[in-house]
Amino acid sequence: MMKRVFWIVLDGLGVGETPDAADFGDQGANTLSNLASAVAESRGAPLHIPNLLRLGAHRITRIEGAAIPSGVIGAFGKAREQSRGKDTTSGHWEMAGLPVASAFPVYEQGFPAELVEEWVRENGLPGVLGNCAASGTEILERLGREHMQTGKPILYTSADSVWQVAAHEETFGLERLYSICKSARKLVDRINLGRVIARPFIGNPDQGAPFKRTYHRKDYAQLPFGPTILDELCSRDIPVLGVGKISNIFAGRGVPENIDTAGNTDGLRVTLECLENRQTGLVYVNLIDFDMLYGHRRDVKGFAAALEEFDVVLGRLIAGCAPDDLILLTADHGNDPTFRGTDHTREHVPVLAYTPRGKKGVDLGTRDSFADMGATVFHALTGSPSASGKSFLHELA
Repeated sequence: MMKRVFWIVLDGLGVGETPDAADFGDQGANTLSNLASAVAESRGAPLHIPNLLRLGAHRITRIEGAAIPSGVIGAFGKAREQSRGKDTTSGHWEMAGLPVASAFPVYEQGFPAELVEEWVRENGLPGVLGNCAASGTEILERLGREHMQTGKPILYTSADSVWQVAAHEETFGLERLYSICKSARKLVDRINLGRVIARPFIGNPDQGAPFKRTYHRKDYAQLPFGPTILDELCSRDIPVLGVGKISNIFAGRGVPENIDTAGNTDGLRVTLECLENRQTGLVYVNLIDFDMLYGHRRDVKGFAAALEEFDVVLGRLIAGCAPDDLILLTADHGNDPTFRGTDHTREHVPVLAYTPRGKKGVDLGTRDSFADMGATVFHALTGSPSASGKSFLHELA
């Protein structure tokens, strides 16, 4: 048994297409490998991630120019998703032992007019702008000024099952935005939509300040349709702390305590503080910037810088681990910044694990489900097997 588990989700860091990637139009996607190749080509030097390499990242997928370490100190593998999707909700739910058998519906042609009209009436809105699939930055450029002039929120979606509402923090109001998103969450339960996302922004291009999304984003997911390992841990009085958007993804269930963060740097700061201050339980971290700021925007340079920043902190986490700590690194889907389009990519996710008293250089292979990670976390903190997924704790210890 372990006293603490640090389960860190590098949001969007896939490691290669899954066998069913063609069903999603994602053949050739490989977030980590393609990123490394693009970096090596553009700056003439490889991606600098020595600590991820120490855990065996190069044994999962090709990393061009990587300085291969003399030995691997952790366990390495990858996992394929059983859920029929490539989104945040299904990825995290499956990790926690709750695969999603049917994909959440998507509305790339816009949401049903009668549902939107009911939402408008219920909240006394003057109307909406958009109601289409769009990039979050592009739609602000296109409709941001009109939104500020009319007070109509911007409604848009993507290839994911999301009802996204963008509104100006100052002219529309942050609390008002949260309120209308909570209202939308109740309405879209009828169509089984995955998430409602409040997307606040600031700025005024007419005054020389470009529109910019803020970290006051909030996700409103539907309630998980069954118990997760987070619920099981709570039932045994084992502390569960979410860092970042974890609580939002599970609609608060199984996550009694959560620390909201302003991106990766803040999330890493909180994680290091937990390493110093928390004595027991699970610290479940989502690092959103890989996905939100760099993957969707196809920003290779930004993605690389964020990954190198993470690698530095990973070195501190490894050095600060107690003998009965477990670090588990993964992702919830891919988001290849070199790929066409702006959406997630259907990929395997990395499974990298380290505990000071564990075996070195353990090949975990390709796991059949993300749920194997949740089963391992549960096993590590309780000493008991989980009903969902196959624990690989015995392979580490």
